[in-house]
Amino acid sequence: MSQDQHNQEYLDHLRHSAAHLLAAAVMDLWPDTKRTIGPAIENGFYFDFEFSQPISEANFPAIEAIMHQLVKKWQNFERHDLSATEAKNEYPGNQFKHELIEEFSEGGKTKISFYKSGDYQDLCKGGHIENPSKELKHFKLLSVAGAYWRGSEKNPMLTRIYATAFPSAEELQAYLDQQAEVKKRDHRKIGKELELFFIDEKVGKGLVMWLPKGTIIRDQIENLVKAKEAAAGYQRVVTPHIAKEELYVTSGHLPYYQDSMYPSMKMDDGTYYLKAMNCPHHHRMFQYRPRSYRELPLRFAEYGTCYRNELSGTLAGLLRVRALAMNDAHIYCRKDQVKDEFKAVLELTMEYFKIFGLKDYWFRLSKWDPAHTEKYIDQPENWKYSEQVLREVLEEMKVPFVEADDEAAFYGPKVDVQFKSVIGREETMSTIQLDFATKERFGLNYIDSEGKENAEVFVIHRAPLSTQERFMAFLIEHYAGAFPVWLSPVQVLILPIADRHAQYAGKVAEELGAEGVRVEIDDRSERLPAKIRDAQLQKVPYMLVVGDKEIENHTVAVRNRDEKEQAVLSVNQFRERVLKQIQTRQG
Repeated sequence: MSQDQHNQEYLDHLRHSAAHLLAAAVMDLWPDTKRTIGPAIENGFYFDFEFSQPISEANFPAIEAIMHQLVKKWQNFERHDLSATEAKNEYPGNQFKHELIEEFSEGGKTKISFYKSGDYQDLCKGGHIENPSKELKHFKLLSVAGAYWRGSEKNPMLTRIYATAFPSAEELQAYLDQQAEVKKRDHRKIGKELELFFIDEKVGKGLVMWLPKGTIIRDQIENLVKAKEAAAGYQRVVTPHIAKEELYVTSGHLPYYQDSMYPSMKMDDGTYYLKAMNCPHHHRMFQYRPRSYRELPLRFAEYGTCYRNELSGTLAGLLRVRALAMNDAHIYCRKDQVKDEFKAVLELTMEYFKIFGLKDYWFRLSKWDPAHTEKYIDQPENWKYSEQVLREVLEEMKVPFVEADDEAAFYGPKVDVQFKSVIGREETMSTIQLDFATKERFGLNYIDSEGKENAEVFVIHRAPLSTQERFMAFLIEHYAGAFPVWLSPVQVLILPIADRHAQYAGKVAEELGAEGVRVEIDDRSERLPAKIRDAQLQKVPYMLVVGDKEIENHTVAVRNRDEKEQAVLSVNQFRERVLKQIQTRQG
């Protein structure tokens, strides 16, 4: 076992032990509470309870105080085994534990293990630290949430207490500091403060309402993508939001993906579904007419809105929604074109990241496993060829990547773009998938150079910037709301010192606006320091203060959101500066 594995195992044992301690404190404070489960998870642990009365984070100090008091007497974890009947007697009236006991004892056939420390014992499979009174000192309760028993909305809603524990006070504090940064950068919080978007209960959960400022940022990203894709030979298309059942049967979304799709709509000419993926529509576009080898590669791009029937409890701001606009495209190419096309997709992806200042990323090549052929399309030669081609692309581009066996899609290998965000969260930004199954499902083909029909059409599915919603969440947190000038909804805010300066402010705004600069005037009857403070809270890149001297000299006092010092520039000088930043997407 490596040192990292050993450390992770110890952390898991520490945190699971802390879960026992949390439950002991809760039972001490509220003896009629029904306990359920308390596993270690990434960065901490949780425990689910059914309380007879609601609790909140206001109860945390009392719970933590009891935890610190109890652990002083916890010398170890002692195991003993009980029959199913004996085990159930430990939890009178607790249907949750009784259900687990039936399951773990195989219907009462075998004994099950309990672990005891101090006066507290609980049903448990094990995995604890050796000396809790010495080792279990540095823990913190974090939040309260609702959670369905065993993750099913058909079951009772429980109260979940999230917490964490570390071997040292320093590690715990470092984590808490990081979590404070996470809260500060939370895209939901910033989105509300900057009036970028909201989700309205009357409209529906998971359905994002983009306000004017958020729409500006979305449009700037989409304009960038359209320009880059046009230069790379993509053709833009638009497809409907619904389609007939037959299309999704052909694509395989029905029945295999049906649970993630919205319910069917019975129409007079057939059954329709809301679109969950753009690809079937694009495949039909490829089939619109016979294709020649001269047309390949053919690249269809669309910011197509798709709909996913996500459970309400899984929705999370912009990260998980029910309506999403994908930075989608499908490339139809010959086998000998796969390498160049895949490389071009990676290069375009990395070009985007450079523009947005994203650096901490790597790639993961997901491959098939010949030992599990039931999971994958049965084309061994194509698997061997395509995996080698993708590996060569990654090696030749000299980018960091790892390989993962038995993680490919059923229709071909894929490359995931993995990111570590500024708040320390690792996530998959996007996926580039190679597909050699669609040609059979849809009967894709082209006429080759000899005039013969060729069915070897490879499809590359790619969405470098993920969905607009997910990517916007990532950018909001990455920039902490302080977007670069080219993305900022308001690029320049003009602050007249007094009412008599408003006319000049309007003239400067008109000059900048004529060049496409997004400019506003704060002409409220407020003192200048208050206007500056409000502009900083709104993360406006540039504030232009104008008064008597500025009018006399046709200048502006320039102040940016990061610096307190002002620089006095002519209007022309400032216009050239800001236009350069916007046009080059720098700063």
